[in-house]
Amino acid sequence: MTDPQHDPQDQPPHGPHRRRQHHPLEEHHPRGEGPARLTVLAGPTAVGKGTVSADLRRRYPDVWISVSATTRARRPGEVDGVHYHFVSEETFDGYVERGELLEWARVHGRHRYGTPRRPVEEVLAAGRPALLEIDLAGARQVREAMPEARFVFLAPPSWEELVRRLVGRGTEGEEERERRLATARVELAAEPEFDVTIYNDDVQRATDELVSWMGVRGS
Repeated sequence: MTDPQHDPQDQPPHGPHRRRQHHPLEEHHPRGEGPARLTVLAGPTAVGKGTVSADLRRRYPDVWISVSATTRARRPGEVDGVHYHFVSEETFDGYVERGELLEWARVHGRHRYGTPRRPVEEVLAAGRPALLEIDLAGARQVREAMPEARFVFLAPPSWEELVRRLVGRGTEGEEERERRLATARVELAAEPEFDVTIYNDDVQRATDELVSWMGVRGS
């Protein structure tokens, strides 16, 4: 990301999402260069990145998943240090000033999210399969810092399904919902920037496809 004040209105609007052709799961094995040591998972709001990551964490415990820091409030059921590191604006400022974040962004014009740098570097040095589940702006920053990583775009089966999921979450008001839908249109338009597209029409299938691309065996 080049602008921490990430504003989706600065980019052209995007219409209903159209599927991009990709190979079936059985063809999604590493392509000769060996398993990626770092995989970055991004996609539009409400597409289910957190759900896929949780399923991966449960069924593939050998994969290390980065825990982001955020200035937003904790939602019901979230655990500090597991889902996110929930920090104050002042603490986040310190992370930025000391260069302790691999990437960071202000999402939806409000809260900030960032990936602590040291844990990622330590895991990569040990050669362990690693996953970053981040937003689009963060993924762009990571591409600049670690271009050798594999970048995976998690897409909804359709635009209508994405809207249904967003409304069904029940965590945002009408104004926030419209803001997120506008952001989602821009995020969907970024799909061609990614190496791989996985459609989240079934959580376990999407998770299995993701770990197949990562070169992880068994569950």
